[in-house]
Amino acid sequence: MVDTSIMIVDAESTIAALPFQPLVNELQVAFRRGCVAPVRHHHTIERTGEPDATLLLMPAWSNPNEEDQYLGVKLVTVVPGNAARGLPGLTSTYMLYNAIDGRQLALMDGNAITSRRTVATSALAGRFLSREDARSLLVIGAGRVASLIPEAYQAVRPIEKVAIWDINIDNARALAKSLGDRGICAEIVSDLEQAVGRADVVSAATLSTSAIIKGAWIKSGTHIDLIGGFTPKMREADDAALALSRAYVDTREALHEAGDLVQPIETGVVSQDHIQGTLADLANGLIQGRTTAEEVTYFKAVGSALADLAAAKMVYEKIQAGGR
Repeated sequence: MVDTSIMIVDAESTIAALPFQPLVNELQVAFRRGCVAPVRHHHTIERTGEPDATLLLMPAWSNPNEEDQYLGVKLVTVVPGNAARGLPGLTSTYMLYNAIDGRQLALMDGNAITSRRTVATSALAGRFLSREDARSLLVIGAGRVASLIPEAYQAVRPIEKVAIWDINIDNARALAKSLGDRGICAEIVSDLEQAVGRADVVSAATLSTSAIIKGAWIKSGTHIDLIGGFTPKMREADDAALALSRAYVDTREALHEAGDLVQPIETGVVSQDHIQGTLADLANGLIQGRTTAEEVTYFKAVGSALADLAAAKMVYEKIQAGGR
Protein backbone atom coordinates (compact mmCIF):
# COMPACT_ATOMS: atom_id res chain seq x y z
CA MET A 1 0.00 0.00 0.00
CA VAL A 2 1.27 3.50 -0.84
CA ASP A 3 2.01 5.71 2.17
CA THR A 4 -0.22 8.78 1.82
CA SER A 5 0.37 10.16 5.30
CA ILE A 6 1.30 13.84 5.63
CA MET A 7 3.94 15.16 8.00
CA ILE A 8 2.52 17.96 10.13
CA VAL A 9 5.29 20.32 11.27
CA ASP A 10 4.41 22.87 13.94
CA ALA A 11 6.09 26.23 14.44
CA GLU A 12 8.52 25.02 17.10
CA SER A 13 9.76 22.13 14.97
CA THR A 14 9.99 24.31 11.88
CA ILE A 15 12.12 26.87 13.71
CA ALA A 16 14.36 24.18 15.19
CA ALA A 17 15.06 22.84 11.70
CA LEU A 18 16.13 26.25 10.35
CA PRO A 19 19.17 27.56 12.28
CA PHE A 20 20.45 30.67 10.53
CA GLN A 21 23.99 29.68 9.59
CA PRO A 22 22.92 26.54 7.67
CA LEU A 23 19.84 28.31 6.30
CA VAL A 24 21.86 31.17 4.83
CA ASN A 25 24.20 28.65 3.24
CA GLU A 26 21.27 26.63 1.87
CA LEU A 27 19.75 29.77 0.38
CA GLN A 28 23.03 30.66 -1.31
CA VAL A 29 23.00 27.26 -3.02
CA ALA A 30 19.31 27.65 -3.90
CA PHE A 31 19.75 31.09 -5.48
CA ARG A 32 22.73 29.79 -7.43
CA ARG A 33 20.81 26.73 -8.66
CA GLY A 34 17.43 28.36 -9.22
CA CYS A 35 14.02 26.72 -9.55
CA VAL A 36 10.73 27.21 -11.40
CA ALA A 37 8.87 30.01 -9.63
CA PRO A 38 5.81 31.43 -11.43
CA VAL A 39 4.77 34.98 -10.69
CA ARG A 40 2.93 35.06 -7.40
CA HIS A 41 -0.80 35.70 -7.29
CA HIS A 42 -2.01 38.85 -5.50
CA HIS A 43 -5.63 39.14 -4.46
CA THR A 44 -6.90 42.25 -2.69
CA ILE A 45 -9.47 41.71 0.04
CA GLU A 46 -11.42 44.93 0.49
CA ARG A 47 -12.01 46.12 4.04
CA THR A 48 -14.12 48.87 5.58
CA GLY A 49 -12.60 51.13 8.21
CA GLU A 50 -9.07 49.72 7.83
CA PRO A 51 -6.50 49.10 5.07
CA ASP A 52 -7.33 46.39 2.56
CA ALA A 53 -5.98 42.92 3.23
CA THR A 54 -4.05 40.78 0.74
CA LEU A 55 -4.00 37.08 -0.16
CA LEU A 56 -0.76 35.84 -1.73
CA LEU A 57 -0.23 32.48 -3.44
CA MET A 58 3.42 31.57 -4.02
CA PRO A 59 4.20 28.32 -5.90
CA ALA A 60 7.63 26.90 -6.82
CA TRP A 61 9.10 23.59 -7.90
CA SER A 62 12.50 22.00 -8.50
CA ASN A 63 14.31 22.16 -11.82
CA PRO A 64 13.69 18.97 -13.85
CA ASN A 65 17.38 17.97 -13.77
CA GLU A 66 17.61 17.86 -9.96
CA GLU A 67 17.87 14.52 -8.19
CA ASP A 68 15.34 15.42 -5.48
CA GLN A 69 12.13 16.88 -6.88
CA TYR A 70 9.95 19.06 -4.67
CA LEU A 71 6.95 21.30 -5.27
CA GLY A 72 5.65 23.78 -2.74
CA VAL A 73 2.90 26.36 -2.37
CA LYS A 74 2.70 29.05 0.28
CA LEU A 75 -0.59 30.75 1.11
CA VAL A 76 -0.26 34.08 2.88
CA THR A 77 -2.75 36.53 4.34
CA VAL A 78 -1.53 40.06 5.02
CA VAL A 79 -3.84 42.11 7.24
CA PRO A 80 -2.45 45.55 8.20
CA GLY A 81 -5.51 46.18 10.37
CA ASN A 82 -4.35 43.46 12.76
CA ALA A 83 -1.96 45.96 14.34
CA ALA A 84 -4.97 47.55 16.06
CA ARG A 85 -6.13 44.10 17.17
CA GLY A 86 -2.79 43.21 18.71
CA LEU A 87 -2.37 40.39 16.19
CA PRO A 88 0.38 39.63 13.66
CA GLY A 89 -0.18 41.28 10.30
CA LEU A 90 0.94 38.22 8.34
CA THR A 91 -0.17 34.58 8.56
CA SER A 92 0.92 31.80 6.24
CA THR A 93 0.84 28.06 5.62
CA TYR A 94 3.24 25.98 3.50
CA MET A 95 2.39 22.76 1.67
CA LEU A 96 5.23 20.61 0.32
CA TYR A 97 4.74 17.94 -2.34
CA ASN A 98 6.77 15.33 -4.18
CA ALA A 99 7.11 16.99 -7.59
CA ILE A 100 7.38 13.68 -9.46
CA ASP A 101 4.16 12.01 -8.36
CA GLY A 102 2.32 14.92 -6.71
CA ARG A 103 2.07 13.28 -3.27
CA GLN A 104 1.58 15.58 -0.32
CA LEU A 105 4.64 15.35 1.93
CA ALA A 106 4.27 17.93 4.67
CA LEU A 107 2.16 20.77 5.98
CA MET A 108 4.39 23.31 7.70
CA ASP A 109 4.05 26.48 9.73
CA GLY A 110 4.37 29.08 6.99
CA ASN A 111 4.91 31.91 9.46
CA ALA A 112 8.13 30.33 10.71
CA ILE A 113 9.34 29.57 7.19
CA THR A 114 8.49 33.07 5.98
CA SER A 115 10.08 34.97 8.84
CA ARG A 116 13.27 32.89 8.96
CA ARG A 117 13.85 32.69 5.20
CA THR A 118 13.12 36.42 4.96
CA VAL A 119 15.84 37.51 7.36
CA ALA A 120 18.19 34.77 6.13
CA THR A 121 17.78 36.11 2.58
CA SER A 122 18.70 39.58 3.81
CA ALA A 123 21.68 38.15 5.68
CA LEU A 124 22.75 36.36 2.49
CA ALA A 125 22.60 39.68 0.65
CA GLY A 126 24.55 41.20 3.54
CA ARG A 127 27.26 38.57 3.01
CA PHE A 128 27.83 40.04 -0.46
CA LEU A 129 27.00 43.69 0.18
CA SER A 130 27.84 44.79 3.74
CA ARG A 131 31.38 45.50 4.90
CA GLU A 132 33.14 42.44 6.27
CA ASP A 133 33.93 44.38 9.44
CA ALA A 134 30.32 45.57 9.98
CA ARG A 135 29.72 45.53 13.74
CA SER A 136 26.76 47.84 14.36
CA LEU A 137 23.21 47.05 13.26
CA LEU A 138 20.12 49.27 13.41
CA VAL A 139 16.80 47.41 13.30
CA ILE A 140 13.81 49.54 12.32
CA GLY A 141 10.65 47.78 13.43
CA ALA A 142 9.96 45.45 16.32
CA GLY A 143 7.66 42.78 14.93
CA ARG A 144 8.16 39.07 14.37
CA VAL A 145 10.48 39.44 11.38
CA ALA A 146 12.42 42.35 12.87
CA SER A 147 13.08 40.33 16.02
CA LEU A 148 15.10 37.80 13.99
CA ILE A 149 17.28 40.25 12.06
CA PRO A 150 20.14 40.49 14.63
CA GLU A 151 20.59 36.72 14.92
CA ALA A 152 20.53 36.30 11.13
CA TYR A 153 23.13 39.01 10.56
CA GLN A 154 25.34 37.57 13.28
CA ALA A 155 25.56 34.46 11.10
CA VAL A 156 27.42 36.45 8.41
CA ARG A 157 28.99 39.47 10.15
CA PRO A 158 30.63 40.21 13.54
CA ILE A 159 27.65 42.25 14.81
CA GLU A 160 28.34 43.50 18.34
CA LYS A 161 25.93 46.42 18.76
CA VAL A 162 22.21 46.32 17.97
CA ALA A 163 20.02 49.43 18.11
CA ILE A 164 16.22 49.24 17.83
CA TRP A 165 13.81 51.92 16.69
CA ASP A 166 10.06 51.46 16.43
CA ILE A 167 7.19 53.89 16.18
CA ASN A 168 5.84 52.20 19.32
CA ILE A 169 8.43 52.53 22.10
CA ASP A 170 6.85 49.73 24.13
CA ASN A 171 7.34 47.32 21.24
CA ALA A 172 10.97 48.40 20.98
CA ARG A 173 11.47 47.80 24.71
CA ALA A 174 9.93 44.34 24.46
CA LEU A 175 12.21 43.41 21.58
CA ALA A 176 15.30 44.75 23.36
CA LYS A 177 14.46 42.59 26.36
CA SER A 178 13.81 39.54 24.19
CA LEU A 179 17.15 39.98 22.44
CA GLY A 180 18.89 40.45 25.78
CA ASP A 181 17.35 37.20 27.01
CA ARG A 182 18.92 35.53 23.96
CA GLY A 183 22.33 36.99 24.77
CA ILE A 184 22.24 39.78 22.18
CA CYS A 185 23.14 43.22 23.52
CA ALA A 186 20.52 45.69 22.28
CA GLU A 187 19.54 49.27 23.04
CA ILE A 188 16.48 51.36 22.22
CA VAL A 189 17.03 54.55 20.24
CA SER A 190 14.66 57.48 19.90
CA ASP A 191 16.64 59.69 17.50
CA LEU A 192 16.35 57.82 14.22
CA GLU A 193 18.56 60.23 12.28
CA GLN A 194 21.46 59.75 14.68
CA ALA A 195 20.95 55.99 14.81
CA VAL A 196 20.98 55.67 11.01
CA GLY A 197 24.13 57.79 10.84
CA ARG A 198 25.99 55.50 13.26
CA ALA A 199 25.00 52.09 11.88
CA ASP A 200 27.07 49.89 9.59
CA VAL A 201 23.89 48.05 8.58
CA VAL A 202 20.40 49.60 8.59
CA SER A 203 17.68 46.95 8.31
CA ALA A 204 13.98 47.87 8.17
CA ALA A 205 11.08 45.45 8.57
CA THR A 206 7.91 47.53 8.71
CA LEU A 207 4.59 47.97 6.92
CA SER A 208 5.26 51.68 6.37
CA THR A 209 3.71 53.54 3.44
CA SER A 210 6.05 56.53 3.76
CA ALA A 211 9.84 56.73 3.80
CA ILE A 212 11.42 56.25 7.22
CA ILE A 213 15.09 56.19 6.18
CA LYS A 214 16.50 59.37 4.63
CA GLY A 215 19.45 59.27 2.28
CA ALA A 216 20.82 62.43 3.88
CA TRP A 217 21.36 60.48 7.10
CA ILE A 218 23.40 57.63 5.58
CA LYS A 219 27.14 57.52 6.24
CA SER A 220 29.60 56.12 3.71
CA GLY A 221 30.06 52.37 3.88
CA THR A 222 26.53 51.66 5.12
CA HIS A 223 24.47 48.74 3.88
CA ILE A 224 20.73 49.49 3.63
CA ASP A 225 18.48 46.44 3.91
CA LEU A 226 14.76 46.91 3.18
CA ILE A 227 12.58 43.96 4.13
CA GLY A 228 9.10 45.28 4.83
CA GLY A 229 7.60 47.03 1.80
CA PHE A 230 6.12 44.52 -0.65
CA THR A 231 3.51 46.57 -2.55
CA PRO A 232 3.91 49.62 -4.81
CA LYS A 233 2.29 51.81 -2.13
CA MET A 234 4.67 50.79 0.66
CA ARG A 235 7.92 52.63 1.34
CA GLU A 236 10.79 52.40 3.85
CA ALA A 237 13.54 54.59 2.32
CA ASP A 238 13.42 57.84 0.37
CA ASP A 239 14.55 58.55 -3.20
CA ALA A 240 17.90 59.93 -2.06
CA ALA A 241 18.81 56.68 -0.29
CA LEU A 242 18.32 54.73 -3.50
CA ALA A 243 20.01 57.29 -5.74
CA LEU A 244 23.25 57.34 -3.74
CA SER A 245 23.52 53.54 -3.48
CA ARG A 246 24.60 50.55 -5.49
CA ALA A 247 21.25 48.75 -5.46
CA TYR A 248 20.34 45.06 -5.66
CA VAL A 249 17.13 43.00 -5.38
CA ASP A 250 16.23 39.48 -4.34
CA THR A 251 14.32 38.90 -7.62
CA ARG A 252 13.30 41.07 -10.55
CA GLU A 253 9.72 41.02 -9.22
CA ALA A 254 10.86 43.70 -6.78
CA LEU A 255 11.02 46.19 -9.66
CA HIS A 256 7.26 45.86 -10.11
CA GLU A 257 6.11 45.18 -6.55
CA ALA A 258 8.18 47.31 -4.16
CA GLY A 259 7.28 50.95 -3.68
CA ASP A 260 10.90 51.66 -2.75
CA LEU A 261 11.74 50.94 -6.42
CA VAL A 262 8.46 51.42 -8.29
CA GLN A 263 7.92 55.00 -7.12
CA PRO A 264 11.40 56.46 -7.82
CA ILE A 265 11.56 54.64 -11.18
CA GLU A 266 8.14 55.98 -12.21
CA THR A 267 9.11 59.55 -11.27
CA GLY A 268 12.44 59.31 -13.09
CA VAL A 269 14.69 59.58 -10.03
CA VAL A 270 16.50 56.46 -11.26
CA SER A 271 16.00 54.02 -14.13
CA GLN A 272 15.70 50.25 -13.90
CA ASP A 273 19.35 50.13 -14.97
CA HIS A 274 20.25 51.58 -11.57
CA ILE A 275 19.63 48.10 -10.14
CA GLN A 276 22.89 46.17 -10.37
CA GLY A 277 21.31 42.71 -10.29
CA THR A 278 19.69 39.97 -8.21
CA LEU A 279 20.74 37.57 -5.49
CA ALA A 280 20.98 34.85 -8.12
CA ASP A 281 23.44 37.04 -10.05
CA LEU A 282 25.49 37.54 -6.89
CA ALA A 283 25.38 33.86 -5.91
CA ASN A 284 26.55 32.82 -9.39
CA GLY A 285 29.33 35.41 -9.50
CA LEU A 286 27.79 37.13 -12.54
CA ILE A 287 28.01 40.55 -10.87
CA GLN A 288 30.13 42.07 -8.14
CA GLY A 289 28.80 42.95 -4.73
CA ARG A 290 30.50 45.54 -2.55
CA THR A 291 33.57 46.97 -4.31
CA THR A 292 34.88 49.49 -1.75
CA ALA A 293 34.60 50.11 1.98
CA GLU A 294 33.15 53.57 1.36
CA GLU A 295 30.28 52.86 -1.02
CA VAL A 296 26.66 52.61 0.14
CA THR A 297 24.85 49.42 -0.81
CA TYR A 298 21.10 48.88 -0.94
CA PHE A 299 19.13 45.63 -0.96
CA LYS A 300 15.40 45.45 -1.56
CA ALA A 301 13.58 42.15 -1.08
CA VAL A 302 9.94 41.30 -1.70
CA GLY A 303 10.27 37.62 -0.85
CA SER A 304 10.66 34.69 -3.20
CA ALA A 305 8.99 31.33 -3.62
CA LEU A 306 12.49 29.96 -4.29
CA ALA A 307 13.56 30.82 -0.74
CA ASP A 308 10.37 29.30 0.68
CA LEU A 309 10.95 26.06 -1.21
CA ALA A 310 14.59 25.88 -0.09
CA ALA A 311 13.60 26.38 3.55
CA ALA A 312 10.71 23.87 3.37
CA LYS A 313 12.99 21.28 1.75
CA MET A 314 15.53 21.86 4.53
CA VAL A 315 12.86 21.32 7.21
CA TYR A 316 11.46 18.18 5.60
CA GLU A 317 14.82 16.52 4.97
CA LYS A 318 16.13 17.36 8.43
CA ILE A 319 13.07 15.89 10.14
CA GLN A 320 13.15 12.84 7.85
CA ALA A 321 16.82 12.24 8.67
CA GLY A 322 16.12 12.60 12.38
CA GLY A 323 13.39 10.01 12.23
CA ARG A 324 15.57 7.29 10.77
